[in-house]
Amino acid sequence: MVREIVKNPMILACKSEKATNSDIQTAKDLYDTVVANSDHCVGMAANMIGVHKTILVALVQNKYQIMINPKILSKSKETYQTEEGCLSLSGTRTAVRYKSITVEYLDMNFRKNKKTFRDFEAQIIQHEMDHFEGILI
Repeated sequence: MVREIVKNPMILACKSEKATNSDIQTAKDLYDTVVANSDHCVGMAANMIGVHKTILVALVQNKYQIMINPKILSKSKETYQTEEGCLSLSGTRTAVRYKSITVEYLDMNFRKNKKTFRDFEAQIIQHEMDHFEGILI
């Protein structure tokens, strides 16, 4: 189900909790909401639809991928500065991102995955994971 995008900074500033099997519907709703906004959205964290769980959806290899409880295992030494926008905020802001990250996460079947992401894909994931900590760009 497509959900409304939260724009209230007080709600977005709350930290997220680990997701469980009971949060699968949230993951589905998050996916549906990203797809409904795909003309101007490359990723979204669950708190952007009002649920404070560590679930994100990111555009990876031209398709949206759900990541449940993602954790960055390693980061490249190389960083870069970029401008980012967010559906929950107006305008863009400067952010510093790692060029590559290795992430461990659960898929929709709660199977563990580990993958290295680079460049823009890594940037999307880092942006969404910042949301888990209540960090807004």
